[in-house]
Amino acid sequence: MKDKLYQILPVFFQNTLISIYNYLEYKKRYGKHYKHFKQTFEENSSLSKNELLAIQKECYKTFIKYAIEKAPFYRNLYQNIENPEDIANISKLPILDKETIRTNIQHIYTIPSSKGIISKTGGTTGKSLKVYFTYRDMQERFAFLDNFRSSVGYKLGKKTAWFSGKNLLTKSDVKKHRFWKTDHLYKVRYYSTFHIKQAYLKYYVEDLIKLKPEYLVGFPSSMLEIAKYGIKHNYDFPKDIVKGIFPTAETISQEMRVSIETFFKSKMYDQYASSEGAPFIFECENNKLHVELQSGVFEVLNDKNEPVKKGKLVVTPFTTSGTPLIRYDIGDEVELSDKTCTCGNNNPLVKEILGRIDDYVYSPENGKINLGNVSNTLKDTKGIVKFQVLQDTLNEVEIKVQIDTTVFNETIEKTFLNNWRDRLGTQMKIKLAYVPNIPSERSGKFRIVKNNIKHLID
Repeated sequence: MKDKLYQILPVFFQNTLISIYNYLEYKKRYGKHYKHFKQTFEENSSLSKNELLAIQKECYKTFIKYAIEKAPFYRNLYQNIENPEDIANISKLPILDKETIRTNIQHIYTIPSSKGIISKTGGTTGKSLKVYFTYRDMQERFAFLDNFRSSVGYKLGKKTAWFSGKNLLTKSDVKKHRFWKTDHLYKVRYYSTFHIKQAYLKYYVEDLIKLKPEYLVGFPSSMLEIAKYGIKHNYDFPKDIVKGIFPTAETISQEMRVSIETFFKSKMYDQYASSEGAPFIFECENNKLHVELQSGVFEVLNDKNEPVKKGKLVVTPFTTSGTPLIRYDIGDEVELSDKTCTCGNNNPLVKEILGRIDDYVYSPENGKINLGNVSNTLKDTKGIVKFQVLQDTLNEVEIKVQIDTTVFNETIEKTFLNNWRDRLGTQMKIKLAYVPNIPSERSGKFRIVKNNIKHLID
């Protein structure tokens, strides 16, 4: 009913509803704990590595004790482990994958959904997962993010162009080549990432030039298509307008960085986190990636779960007390660095984040559908354990779906298909194939998208 009402409202009222929604969300994110965390992280920005490790050790101890006390799953799991709250004993704790978390989630939650903030995520591995954050968790996470972005002047209320998986457009918007909605209260313009195709890119470029945003945030694959179009067609984006570009959800390739920075005449600052609440990795002014020790514990392990420089990433984030994640194999791969940085941040360095593959599904009607938008097709569904998209022709996709038959039903299937229609358009054929299992690659990684027609796409 709410969606139908939104579709028929004039643009002014649609924008007003977006502002109201954001106002309510920001009240949760910028509540009573936020200011304390933001000030603390600012004060800690020049601490030595040993001082940061000491903070990490104490946060770990508090977090593990809390999880054992509040979550039956961890209380049972660690009952025979001596001093599990000591970070020196972390290797004694079992490593948990997404399926283990999903299966035991009701015994991991420490709060009811009514007392927290729900994050629904499919992630780029295709496994569905719903986590609860306490308000304190969420405010701490935003304090980390804002402390990182404030290094180039960002704060809430600065004029921002945002590229994310929000489906806010109507048929009238598309017909009028208006591929955005605007929150005038907080000065954020949300650009649709569902309509990034050659025929529409002109309108994105020209509106961005007219808007003159101070910051760009969101899916870099969408920014890349816009930047490449702007460069190819000799658009001149104004100088000294964009102060910083903050990509989310996808790995940044060198091609992305060069094209986006060249067109928008600004520097990109990468970050790593996740909807489940992974600890943070932030890129500094020297283009070095720093592990944020105050946000959690990062372990890089090989197949035998031994510490290595390059391997799978196992995380223990301190901002997940609503749904504690301890030694969680998040499905990504990173490579550590032995170098130091002169920026003043003494957190250890990561050489490269290897795990998020910038793959996509292609729709002749709507263009490239990036991984962020693919994973968001799980919105408002349940019972989908895992899915994988295969594209062998331009006009058809096959979606393999592994389901929990005790939860999944025809209504959920319809929602899932509607989510895909929002992204692919009305013309493409969608074939659902229900399977008992979707195997990983020989490398051990799971690919949510297998696109075999990239050679047919410009």
